[in-house]
Amino acid sequence: MSQGETRGREQEVWQRLGLVVDPELDEPVTELDFITGLAVGAEGEVRIAFRLPTYWCAANFAYLMADDMRREVAALPWVRGVALTLEEHMYAEQINRGMREGLSFRATFEAEAQEEDVEDIRQIFLRKAFQRRQEALLRHLLGRGEPAAGLLALSVGALATRDDDAETARLVRRYLDRRDVAGAGGAERPGFVDVDGGPIDPTRLGSYLHALRSVAVNVEFNGALCRSLLATRCDTAPEPAAMTEPGLLDFIRALPRDRPAAQP
Repeated sequence: MSQGETRGREQEVWQRLGLVVDPELDEPVTELDFITGLAVGAEGEVRIAFRLPTYWCAANFAYLMADDMRREVAALPWVRGVALTLEEHMYAEQINRGMREGLSFRATFEAEAQEEDVEDIRQIFLRKAFQRRQEALLRHLLGRGEPAAGLLALSVGALATRDDDAETARLVRRYLDRRDVAGAGGAERPGFVDVDGGPIDPTRLGSYLHALRSVAVNVEFNGALCRSLLATRCDTAPEPAAMTEPGLLDFIRALPRDRPAAQP
């Protein structure tokens, strides 16, 4: 296989890895700088090494990301095998063995997994991602002066055609990628529903968005914390101009000042 073919296949793998998100942060593992090594063999074997922000990141999160990477890359028609290596993690040995042997989460951790169902955990974070992406899109469109009733009347198909500008198109695309979490999202179905698939009352949209914001802030804080921990651990702190997501210092600076002293 020529160098050009190898580079082309490496790019295909990288694109597939870009579809894998940290289940809690809802950001691609490629953008979070989790991937530390990638190699493609002549016979279609792929080797991937990755790391997480801390040595003690939860086992279920680590397993989910490893399993998602394996599934996405294995979907490429020319791939004949995927070897994943989690580096510098307290559960690296178990997870690497599980990936190597194609084991489920429970089989990988045996007694330690108890009754935990990793698919249930996956669904919890998919619902959070749906809510965060929906809140971002609705606030963006409302900020453009669009009426709440008109937005909530849009079908999935009508929403999919919204490409007013690059940012709107990006937010629509991200939201629709998670729309099915709340139920089938065929073209004629409502574009905006709550996480259980029910209608959203236009007259109560403000309180609805406020509730969604609490989910988004929690995710953004966890993201800031994880990025800070990873940068400290791996000495990969970005230049200030390159920061696009809120950092931990942004949350610290946002804390209320001059709070009254606690009562004895």
